[in-house]
Amino acid sequence: MDDTFLVARVVAQQDAGAFGELVRRHQSQVRNFLRKLTRDVDAADDLAQEAFLHAWDRLHTYVGHGSFIGWLLKVAYTTFLQSKRKSKRYRDVLEQVAVEAGDPAHHSESSDISDLDKFLAVLTEEERAVMIMSYACGLSHREIGDATNQPVGTVKSIIFRGKQKIRDSFGIEDHKYG
Repeated sequence: MDDTFLVARVVAQQDAGAFGELVRRHQSQVRNFLRKLTRDVDAADDLAQEAFLHAWDRLHTYVGHGSFIGWLLKVAYTTFLQSKRKSKRYRDVLEQVAVEAGDPAHHSESSDISDLDKFLAVLTEEERAVMIMSYACGLSHREIGDATNQPVGTVKSIIFRGKQKIRDSFGIEDHKYG
């Protein structure tokens, strides 16, 4: 059964089993997305549970345009933003990661933060979310635009700007071929 069929069963019949299958199929991707945004496994797992509760309540709003995972990541991203507004803890963690990522002495001593996390730490929250949706989750520019309520051109600009910021921050040359 495809996702659209399962969504229809949940909406029409409040079929908890069909919703459970949707959760099973997509929970890893939602959790990984939120883990990259929060940099906190426990907070990400809590947010993922909250996002799936929101998805259950809002499933009737999915009308089949774009992929279901794109819609679900939009729910997860909105849940993250709402949580962030309520939480000073997120700001403290992000500041700590940014300080560690910018400290060359710490860079060579610590394996706690992956290179990817260090690259993401130099980006704004918006750039980080768009880059994760694009490269880690494999969403199209249109799906990212739907998830973030932005035009496709803006999404492309954010990705370009984010890549350039990473290159500039870490002295990575942009090699053009051809």
